[in-house]
Amino acid sequence: MGLRVLVVDDHPLFRFGVCTLLDAEPEIEIVGEAASGAAAIEAAGALLPDVVVMDLHLPDLSGIQATRHIAAVSPDTGVLMLTMADESESVFAAMRAGARGYLLKDAEPDEIIRAVQAVARREAIFGPDIANRVLGFFNQPPPTSEPVFPELTGREREVLSLIAAGHSNGVIANTLCLSPKTVRNHISNVFAKLHVADRAEAIVRARDAGLGRS
Repeated sequence: MGLRVLVVDDHPLFRFGVCTLLDAEPEIEIVGEAASGAAAIEAAGALLPDVVVMDLHLPDLSGIQATRHIAAVSPDTGVLMLTMADESESVFAAMRAGARGYLLKDAEPDEIIRAVQAVARREAIFGPDIANRVLGFFNQPPPTSEPVFPELTGREREVLSLIAAGHSNGVIANTLCLSPKTVRNHISNVFAKLHVADRAEAIVRARDAGLGRS
């Protein structure tokens, strides 16, 4: 019995191309397609695929939100993110949500096929550039001093770091899988605790402390 794969992408031509590529492999069977996060969750629950190939940016729920739901409800289903988003924040958010792999859409066809097979074997798989970034993150020495802005919670520091990196509230909400209202509340708390008047002042304080730098 071949690997059962669900392909999720809101661009019909790209979705067709991925389905055609994978369906040409004798050991892979395309059991379904979806164009939104909600449809992906429904299809994954009904079809119980071995692997879901998931885009990050979808018209309703994000791929990260859909991945979190699928990983919780169908832990035997592996999720491979196949996306144009190469920001570190997106990679780590996908990992926290339960994705087993992360590949960029410009990957070679053979690389996509191998990644699907690896995810089905419960292996972690990343594109070369993504893998180097992940290894670099885990190879960093542990912090030896008190964290910057100790008055902030860990989540508030994450929000401040993303603000300092120039991200909008919408991107922050998507990256951290939070509602826009929750993000606004965190930002208000950050401003109050740091005694800053606005976003620009918060960015200056954060960057001076080393946050938000690539």
